[in-house]
Amino acid sequence: MPLTLLPQDNLPRIIHAAPIGICITNAEGRFEMVNPAYCDFYGYAEQELLGQHFTLVVPEAERARLTEQHRAFIHGEADQECREEHEVRCKNGERRTILAEASRLVDAQGEVKKVTYVVDITRQNALQRRLAFLASHDELTGLLNRRAGMSRLDEEIRRGQRYGTLLSVAIIDLDHFKRINDRHGHAVGDEVLCETAALMRQELRASDALVRLGGEEFLVILPGVDRPRALEAIERLRRLIELTPMGQPGLALTLSAGVANWQAGESSHLLLERADKVLYRAKARGRNLALMT
Repeated sequence: MPLTLLPQDNLPRIIHAAPIGICITNAEGRFEMVNPAYCDFYGYAEQELLGQHFTLVVPEAERARLTEQHRAFIHGEADQECREEHEVRCKNGERRTILAEASRLVDAQGEVKKVTYVVDITRQNALQRRLAFLASHDELTGLLNRRAGMSRLDEEIRRGQRYGTLLSVAIIDLDHFKRINDRHGHAVGDEVLCETAALMRQELRASDALVRLGGEEFLVILPGVDRPRALEAIERLRRLIELTPMGQPGLALTLSAGVANWQAGESSHLLLERADKVLYRAKARGRNLALMT
């Protein structure tokens, strides 16, 4: 059986004082009461909402679904609606995320109403997305971090073992990067790292992966690429970085790279070990060089 509303002389006062957004809609889905917290959240004055359909604050794509959900709830037997996250639209066009829970009630005339309690979880969701992003990405550059990069590499190796597809990798190290931090400060160093990461990411294919291994060291994963094409791709990166001013006028940067082609049955550890060895050969030969095993 539906619950019964509190006496009319108490209900408005309680709803008005509530710290969370509360609205009451009739069986047709039109607002009959909205409290100040509800109005403040959506940016509407009370008189702008009363009499309007509740989908006024719902994105157009969701209106039909939520209208049907409202109808089913009004005519159903459950006294409470399950908590559900919704995206909503404020008066200024801003989109937010709410956690909504509703109760099906009756008024003194026996008409069924729906009272909905709204909690803003936009920031919580944004924080959760941010934490999920940081679990797999480098905070400074936005690239995949070492853990996620190694997972991606193992995934590509498994694909190669199963389907016989090609795979190449490169380990890249920015030459004399410590000098930039020492001479210009870590803020400039961070700026250079971000610019370098963005340049390399733009030059690579969408199917490639760029990973920040740590410090000024990066890993490039090139699925479906043979030895000559892999070296060509990394050489393009080398020339791009060499010719692009970084951080501030007069600040130049180069990179050294070791490129390796995956061999059937080889683990990610052995593959990176080979790439790392050839990287050190490139450094020993004067830096600003990309070499392949």
